[in-house]
Amino acid sequence: MSVLIYLIPVALFLGGLGLVAFLWSLKSGQYDDLEGAKWRILNDDDLPEDRN
Repeated sequence: MSVLIYLIPVALFLGGLGLVAFLWSLKSGQYDDLEGAKWRILNDDDLPEDRN
C-alpha cells in the first residue's frame, strides 16, 4: 500500500502533462483543417512530367 504514495502523484502528473499537451495542440491549430488531409493524399504533384 505504501507504493500508492508514489504512484498517485506520478499518475496525476502524467495526466496533467497529457492535458497540457492537448490544450497546446488546440491552441496551436492542430485540429483546424480536418478536411485537408483526405484531399491532400489525392494530390499528384509528386508524379514526374511526361516528356514525350
